Amino acid sequence: MPMDRSQKSEMVDWIGNVFDTNEVVLVFHNAGLTVSQVAELRSQMREAGGGVKVVKNRLAKIAVNGKSGEKIAGLFKGPTVLAYSEDPVTAPKVLTKYAKGNDKVVILGGIMGETPLDEAGVQSLASMPSREEILSSIAGMLGAPASNLASAIGAPASNIASILKTLEEREAA
Repeated sequence: MPMDRSQKSEMVDWIGNVFDTNEVVLVFHNAGLTVSQVAELRSQMREAGGGVKVVKNRLAKIAVNGKSGEKIAGLFKGPTVLAYSEDPVTAPKVLTKYAKGNDKVVILGGIMGETPLDEAGVQSLASMPSREEILSSIAGMLGAPASNLASAIGAPASNIASILKTLEEREAA
């Protein structure tokens, strides 16, 4: 069903908003994916905190005109889909994981902030730890000195207790 002028305008605004509000936007081809496969990918991306949307190439090129996304306008050829997330690692992780299990998904590239990415750049982003993983490791590092200090303070008392127990056992023998 063809889109009317107002629908096209809304789609252009939406695509421009995706590029403005997300840290990373990826472009991939989905030639031959079934509706259920696209729905599965959308579901996985939504659970991770991102999104997936099939876009019309002409409207996408209009939406990125004059924005940082203009650097990847050449990727909008063929059956194009956008994957996006606020976290720069989420969309690449989900998409590369899905692409490994489905040869019909071809990652073309994307953009992170102002930096255009090729397929290798997307792969390297996917191999990085996510924001949550980094925050949990920082929290662990911050908590480690406190637990070490607590065990160091408690150690002399336990050492004295074990020495007294040993002395008591010697006298009893």
